[in-house]
Amino acid sequence: MATAGKRPDGENERESALLQRVAQRDRDAIAELYRIYHPRLFKFIFRLTHSYAVADELVNDIMLLVWQNAAAFRGDSKVSTWIFGIAYRQAMRRVTRRPTALSQNAHNVEPACDDSIGIETEDWVWQGLHALPHAQRLTMILVFYFGLSYSETAEITRCSVNTVKTRMFHARRKLRGYLTESATADPSDHGRKHG
Repeated sequence: MATAGKRPDGENERESALLQRVAQRDRDAIAELYRIYHPRLFKFIFRLTHSYAVADELVNDIMLLVWQNAAAFRGDSKVSTWIFGIAYRQAMRRVTRRPTALSQNAHNVEPACDDSIGIETEDWVWQGLHALPHAQRLTMILVFYFGLSYSETAEITRCSVNTVKTRMFHARRKLRGYLTESATADPSDHGRKHG
């Protein structure tokens, strides 16, 4: 499965051509970009917010910004990096503007199959991720779940590669601490806290 950061070079050329058409207000081109990016953007926002409604709303906002700003794309980066940069900034605005609502959503999502150890483990990791500061959480999602390089993540988040490395270092340390603490906690306490 392709991720935002690990895509064939031909894909970027195709998407760049689509973006040039979008800059000329070609509605078929934006529809095609929407089809390509909706699943990845939705997954990114949903992993951050655990809210279908917020993810759907933000994906539409992001693609509207792509439509409005396509002419500003100069080709200095991959199209995916540029679009995920827009997504990152929109997500940061939403998360910092309404953190309480988003953190409540994180615990209200029911897993599709309640018998699966894999889903329980993933939910446990996501609870840990939601305990991280916003910038660290977003950085970890971009690097770990979307497979972006540190340099691509730095470009998307408009910070230095060293800042990305620092955020990843602290995020891993905090997540390790959270998971260790959760693993040794009394299961009945876990149910009361997160149930």
